[in-house]
Amino acid sequence: MNGAGNDFIAFDRDENPGLVLSAEFIQKVCNRYFGVGGDGVITVARTPGADFAMEYYNADGSTGSLCGNGARCAIRFAKKKKKFSSSQVKFICLNEVYEGCVLSDDEVRFSLKNPTKLKLNFPLSVGDKTVNAHFIDTGSPHVVIDVAEFGNGTELGSFDVAGIGRKIRYHQMFSPGGTNVNFLTIQNDIVHLRTYERGVEAETLACGTGATAAACIAYLTAHVKSPVTIIPTSGKKLVVDFTVDGDTVSHVSLAGPADINFAGEIEN
Repeated sequence: MNGAGNDFIAFDRDENPGLVLSAEFIQKVCNRYFGVGGDGVITVARTPGADFAMEYYNADGSTGSLCGNGARCAIRFAKKKKKFSSSQVKFICLNEVYEGCVLSDDEVRFSLKNPTKLKLNFPLSVGDKTVNAHFIDTGSPHVVIDVAEFGNGTELGSFDVAGIGRKIRYHQMFSPGGTNVNFLTIQNDIVHLRTYERGVEAETLACGTGATAAACIAYLTAHVKSPVTIIPTSGKKLVVDFTVDGDTVSHVSLAGPADINFAGEIEN
């Protein structure tokens, strides 16, 4: 599956009750040369108290953070697997209850919890430069930086997201867990975004929690009105809606495409 280019391997645990997802297996199945290929692994299963339960694993096998595009894909997958029948859905992930909505055959909206740990306009040393950065946790930790901070004329399309993103991802300011890193530019109130994702340890074609982080920062620092249109590396539009009261962001949702690429079988 893919959510705006952020791609995942999805398993139905109800159909595969003996499924064991070790870090070794996840790394193998997410490998784009020797496995299926993906930014992560998603599982869905029926569960008491909600329509389904979702698990998410990064491509390196790590867990513990929310994946916004993965959640949207999980909703689409669970609907296909008949875990629920209406357009509205409640599901459990990381011991939290989330809500979502199937807007159409390939469009899904996901409601996130209120962002936390907001920190605006702090200096961040990156190599021989000090840039103005912002931080917000939208279920996963995110640094957001305007590429103009790296010099006049810096273009988002040619920016070294992998090299500079990796330095910030492991920056001591964000130890021990590290952070995701987002680079943006704003044109006509549309946010163009590239994201280096921890756990994938590379740039991804889209990042849902990153898009949400960028939208919030664009509102708070550049007065881009909600709902905010995000164009990630894939070119597939994401829309982030929210309300703001002072520095408190609430009623956050992420909407965009969630597509099934193909179905198949693999031995564990």
